[in-house]
Amino acid sequence: WRWLRGAARPVRGGSMRGKTVIITGANSGLGRAAAAELLRMRARVIMGCRDRARAERAAREIRAEVGEREDGAGELVVRELDLASLRSVRAFCHRVLQEESRLDVLINNAGIFQCPYMKTEDGFEMQFGVNHLGHFLLTNLLLGLLKNSAPSRIVVVSSKLYKYGEINFEDLNSEISYNKSFCYSRSKLANILFARELARRLEGTGVTVNSLHPGIVRTNLGRHVNIPLLAKPLFNLVSWAFFKTPLEGAQTSIYLASSPDVEGVSGKYFGDCKEEELLPKAMDDLVARKLWDISEVMVGLLK
Repeated sequence: WRWLRGAARPVRGGSMRGKTVIITGANSGLGRAAAAELLRMRARVIMGCRDRARAERAAREIRAEVGEREDGAGELVVRELDLASLRSVRAFCHRVLQEESRLDVLINNAGIFQCPYMKTEDGFEMQFGVNHLGHFLLTNLLLGLLKNSAPSRIVVVSSKLYKYGEINFEDLNSEISYNKSFCYSRSKLANILFARELARRLEGTGVTVNSLHPGIVRTNLGRHVNIPLLAKPLFNLVSWAFFKTPLEGAQTSIYLASSPDVEGVSGKYFGDCKEEELLPKAMDDLVARKLWDISEVMVGLLK
């Protein structure tokens, strides 16, 4: 039970008053929980979401939960962001750079899990395209603002399932073969390699980058997983008893975004608000650099 749920105590980081945070996929699950908590800490939270109507509804609900502050501190802003479209990512970043004078925290949270074989608008396998490439472009386009706002932080939500993934440079787009579980794990391994390489490139800038495993959480991330009808009551009971709530799962994201304890810490991997060891394949600097170089070409940052 403890292994599955992990730390359940709410994190109490420093005040986020005057700080701007972007959270991708903030209309549900981990992202919504993180948005609510950071709003409580008086941050200006920009919710980057694919479905604007759902995001606006979630924002209204969060404001009702948190309550309005008399001093006006804390704000929720909804912006459309579809990570399956590089065009949408560029439009989102263009608007942020036009409207925001600073960016203190970027939380790369959105993800898709074990979906049938699909492609993004730009022709990438969906899980690799959304979980890695969309966030890769987003982060790179916002780096200038993050550097100008330093000390600032980038938080990358990965998964312990990275352990079952491999970076196959001969078939990154899964044109030769596709296994939805393997491809999810590969995208989460790519998240960690990206975070480590980015941390290396940002040394001395005042911008830190860390990745994390949120635990096994009751969210709609598993909507593409087929559970037999007769097994659903048992699965629901097990998930209610043993899986983390979204708020519990979001604690490490909130911790890395706000806690003074990790000020200046970069290039690390966390679970339950504690640093954890990575497998050697997630610390392979040569693979990380090669993945970076190829990703730059795939998203159009380099020709």
